[in-house]
Amino acid sequence: MIKAGIIGATGYAGFELVKILSRHPEVELIFLASSSYAGQRYCDVHPCTYEMVLVDPDEAPLADADVVFLCTPHGASAPIAQRVLEAGAKCIDLSADFRLRDLVVYEKHYNAHGAPHLLGGAVYGLTEFYRQALTRTRLVAVPGCYPTCMLLPLVPLAKAGWMRSTRVIVDAKSGVSGAGAKPTPETHFCTVHDNLSAYRVGHTHRHVPEMEQELAVAGMSQPRVIFTPHLLPVTRGILSTIYVELDPARTLDDVIGLWRQAFADEPFVQVLDAGRLATLAHVVNTNLCALSAAPAGAPGEFILVSTLDNLVKGASGQAVQDMNVVFGLDETLGLVG
Repeated sequence: MIKAGIIGATGYAGFELVKILSRHPEVELIFLASSSYAGQRYCDVHPCTYEMVLVDPDEAPLADADVVFLCTPHGASAPIAQRVLEAGAKCIDLSADFRLRDLVVYEKHYNAHGAPHLLGGAVYGLTEFYRQALTRTRLVAVPGCYPTCMLLPLVPLAKAGWMRSTRVIVDAKSGVSGAGAKPTPETHFCTVHDNLSAYRVGHTHRHVPEMEQELAVAGMSQPRVIFTPHLLPVTRGILSTIYVELDPARTLDDVIGLWRQAFADEPFVQVLDAGRLATLAHVVNTNLCALSAAPAGAPGEFILVSTLDNLVKGASGQAVQDMNVVFGLDETLGLVG
């Protein structure tokens, strides 16, 4: 059995992770840590039957764990990751602290990095494209939810050399849980209910450098992502509408055929037939990402629609998928497809 701990277990991603790992046949949860709720039973914080008492992160028995998941804020994860690795455990970080390879880019969009010497050893945890590297690492950077939803449809097109324009336009909509458990005026029920709003318009969203980094890795020259996120009045799920310009000789059948080839053996990517579009209903409460495409009216122009559950494939489910690969387990264990 893999002995696992979670630091930051009481946020939305942490709660989702507890639910997944508590049913995982090869995992034993040995500690749950929370700065805010240390000393309380987990079932007194979240509506569940899990009675483990939460510990303070500074008192978590890291040396007893095989793997520690960090559901901690951006900027807070890096020093904790260093402690986890020094204790001998593997670390799967759900924050942004190890997603960006360039320290200058990270510090431009976040703050000073707490463990820059660890950046070179982290593997980006988009399992479908980094599976082999995951088997050799001790530190996994779980991708952001928006980048996962956008990169899964785009990376195969970039790798095939079909992208005619370096500019990609992404219009994405997320459920309120994507904003985290801490309430704000923008995420208050009365603000969100019966409403739809864009945010971070006119500012570079912190996920954009992550998207551009991975498109460049896939072969795009100087990719430019124009990204607008929106807040949906639902609890969970992301729907991304992506506008691309491909080689004008490419058809809708080509796009769908390329996806089917790229993801033929992938248990958590569903490619929809022409004429069908991905919806939140395809993916909510699963580790699936659903992909669909339609022509945009001119040769080579396409509209791609992809969906996933931001708490599962966009966070905790993907983290468990990464863990399964890191430890050589069946990739689907504990996960719903």
